[in-house]
Amino acid sequence: MSRRALRRLRGEQRGQEGPGLGELGLDPGPERARDGGPPPAPGKGPRGPPRAGVSNRFELIPAEESEDEPAAGEEQQDTRLSQQDTAAGSQEGSRDRSKEGAVAEETDGDGQREGQEAEQQDRTLATSNKPRKKKKKRKTKKNSAGETVEDNDLEDIDSLLERIEDPGLAPQSQGGVTTDSRPLLYVEHRNLNPENELKRYFGARAVLGDQRPRQRQRQYVRSMWLTAPKNTWPRYSKTGITMQLLDTRRGVQHFTFEHHREYQQVQFKFLDAVESMDPNNIVLLLQMNPYHVDSLLQLSDVCRMQEDQEMARDLIERALYSLECAFHPVFSLTSGTCRLDYRRPENRAFFLALFKHLMFLEKRGCPRTALEFCKLILSLDPENDPLCVLLLIDFLSLRAREYTFLTRLFQEWESHRNLSQLPNFAFSVPLAYFFLSQQEERPELERSQARERAARLIQLALIMFPSVLMPLLDHCSVQPDARVASHPFFGLNAQISQSPALNQLTSLYVGRTHALWKDPAVMAWLEPHVHEVLRMVEAQDALVQEAEHKRKIRYQSAPRNIYRHIILSEMKEATAALPLEVTSQPVMGFDPLPPLDSVVSYTRPERTSHPSNESTLSLFFRSLLPNFNLQGDIRHDGDDEAGAAQDLNQGVNRLMAAMRDMLANIQFQEPPRDDNPEGDGDWD
Repeated sequence: MSRRALRRLRGEQRGQEGPGLGELGLDPGPERARDGGPPPAPGKGPRGPPRAGVSNRFELIPAEESEDEPAAGEEQQDTRLSQQDTAAGSQEGSRDRSKEGAVAEETDGDGQREGQEAEQQDRTLATSNKPRKKKKKRKTKKNSAGETVEDNDLEDIDSLLERIEDPGLAPQSQGGVTTDSRPLLYVEHRNLNPENELKRYFGARAVLGDQRPRQRQRQYVRSMWLTAPKNTWPRYSKTGITMQLLDTRRGVQHFTFEHHREYQQVQFKFLDAVESMDPNNIVLLLQMNPYHVDSLLQLSDVCRMQEDQEMARDLIERALYSLECAFHPVFSLTSGTCRLDYRRPENRAFFLALFKHLMFLEKRGCPRTALEFCKLILSLDPENDPLCVLLLIDFLSLRAREYTFLTRLFQEWESHRNLSQLPNFAFSVPLAYFFLSQQEERPELERSQARERAARLIQLALIMFPSVLMPLLDHCSVQPDARVASHPFFGLNAQISQSPALNQLTSLYVGRTHALWKDPAVMAWLEPHVHEVLRMVEAQDALVQEAEHKRKIRYQSAPRNIYRHIILSEMKEATAALPLEVTSQPVMGFDPLPPLDSVVSYTRPERTSHPSNESTLSLFFRSLLPNFNLQGDIRHDGDDEAGAAQDLNQGVNRLMAAMRDMLANIQFQEPPRDDNPEGDGDWD
């Protein structure tokens, strides 16, 4: 029977025992026998005279030894005793918890009261009772003062650990807003998992379902941050992709992916499959190389066009898994100091896979996870922004209700990036301030400041981009009043007079974010500011003239990354406004609009045949006779006129021979003969 059970039978409580017989100078043997504790083993007990009132005979060992330096042999002996004490205490604690949960709570409460009355009680009694307060693993408690010093040391260690910014375990505020102490593009590992966001919406039981027992049957599990491997995927093996650290400048590390020789050969086969315009060739290539990244990206687009969204998303996740397996050990997703150059073709697959993955997440209803991936893409190359995710990050911030992050991004980057010159930031930032002013849990001072900033910024946005208002109201099915509809500042003339580049930006924003403006409260807030802008226009305010001058000078032509973003976004309103030089050239899903200043590390070997140079007649006969080739063998001296004439004669001869073979093989089938030409059959 345990000591707690004995005290409960006697009606005693912890801290109410009288002084031990050892403290009175008597033999502690009877007291130990009465408490049910075993007598100390010979040669194993603590040094010095035994002390009573101690339930565990080994608790006094470290307390006694802390006063003087022990010998080497005594240290080993005390270590063995401490381990025995820890094991005995854990076994006894498990039995006590299973039998007397209520008594444990009462004992802890008494232990706290005992700590408050420690100055009035005897130090020896406090020392004998303190180690029984919680666990018996603490060995350096000599007295109450010594225990206080140890607790303070533990608190200091905890505070130091909290100050360390662990990328995967850094806490968030209650509203999910990134704290100001963190970098702007700080990425949290837990927010990269869409299941965590779905659990917050629907609960773990609805999201996981019966997946937990299946995960235990996995034969191979590799923890990843970007995506989780599935049982349906082929077993992963090294694909020939590696990541190398190029250099480190000013605390920023520059990395690049590299393709080994085997992967380059697969890449050449993939390019041949793409030129064949047959998706089945890509499927055959993936059967032999299931983790070839560009094949996964291209086939994902094919599945998406065929309305197979689930397969398209699965292929993108597999591509991310393949790339993450090739990460450099120093490469960090969360630090925001790792860079990849989009001009290198090996790095583009990672950008495109991340972008397509976040688009699937946004459609799936995980805007917070999509925002985290958007920040990750922006952190890989914030200066150039090859996929122009700045046109998307405001929409994801509003959908995820990360208003503080959006306003902080605008405040920190406005000075050197001129974010207010983009229509999406010009309208989304005041909308974020308006939503912040509607949060009742915020102080009244912050709400009033947010309202003022929202009013000032929305008026500047309407003055700078007047062509946004009418299409936005049209998408929201809102009929403007007569004054706004008839005024030329917001009328059709504002849309016709703007440049094609600005038309692409405004069309992209309206088509993407019009659903956020349908809220009646938002429309009620927008209406008075529209009338205030009309008053400023009629008064010929200087801001109106300045904005008109900026629109004429700027937005002459859009950079290539904006075209690339519009193509990847597939927004109908913006795609229709693309210029002819973009729509006339072929766009491949694995590399849309490659940069003009690409850094090529290896080149594709020249092809042996050039079917594009064949004539229409040659292609016609090739469709009839697949083995027919008008050009014959490879010409080694094609520049020589005599050789060209000889090849032409040979081609004509082969053409005539092919026609003779075709005509000779034509057989005319005779019509069936009728044995009864008179036709006595009945006509019914």
